[in-house]
Amino acid sequence: MSSPWPFARIGVDIIGPLPRGTADKRYAVVAIDYFTKWVEAEALKHITEANTTNFIKHSVIFRFGVPHTLVADHGTQFDNHKLRKVCSDYNINLKFASPSHPQSNGQVEAVNKTIKTLLKRKLQSRKGCWVEKLPEVLWAIRTTPHSATGETPFSLAFGTEAVIPTKTNIPTRRVSAYTPSDNETELRACLEELEERRDLARIRTAHHQQQIAKYHDKRARIRRFNPGDLVLKKILPSTKSTSSGSLGDKWEGPYIVDSVSMKGAYKLKREDGTPLKNPWNADHLKKYYP
Repeated sequence: MSSPWPFARIGVDIIGPLPRGTADKRYAVVAIDYFTKWVEAEALKHITEANTTNFIKHSVIFRFGVPHTLVADHGTQFDNHKLRKVCSDYNINLKFASPSHPQSNGQVEAVNKTIKTLLKRKLQSRKGCWVEKLPEVLWAIRTTPHSATGETPFSLAFGTEAVIPTKTNIPTRRVSAYTPSDNETELRACLEELEERRDLARIRTAHHQQQIAKYHDKRARIRRFNPGDLVLKKILPSTKSTSSGSLGDKWEGPYIVDSVSMKGAYKLKREDGTPLKNPWNADHLKKYYP
């Protein structure tokens, strides 16, 4: 899933529970722009409708403008009256990533993994300091070229590269030869080239997505289930109990396969016959053996 222009399509998700940090914060709400790959995140003590809705208003809408589409999962932290009202008030198209298509919000899931990996590297044994290190991790992501676009999120968002700490310690023309007039000339040139760079980034992203799809299709192991089969369902972060932590169960069930759609999505029901609300992709299911 791609975006036609910067900050037109935003994906949001939750990371956690994480080690208890400052002010008992254990979660982070994350947003990524599908075009520039710019990432915003905020540490939270609790996942509530108000917290996630305020994050989207203050860190996305009031900072980068009103997106055309907001992509989230079906967890109650996003699928609620408060967020639906905000999207209605600002005419935002609110889309929910279906469990039958787990790749539909894959960009934010991928950046979640990146954030957790970078936090582990920075923290080592001081896991509780992740709240303080989160801004550094976001800065690193924003100023590193993305594999899909070939550009840094900062440059695609603002038209020029950020001045990072290494450029202030090591003499560069941009810093050492700085004058207001030269700066104005350089900035004008960068802005004139910005649309061309964004067009190239759009082309690179499309090619990158095609390559990823080919790789996935070549290596994918297709799981097939039949009506009546007993299966376990993966517990997604949005439906995971807040008390379970990282050692909690990864699967729940068993459930009964009720029917199969043409697109490979499975409708499930509980053992008492109660149907589940959404269809589920085979990637999130596995056979249950009593």
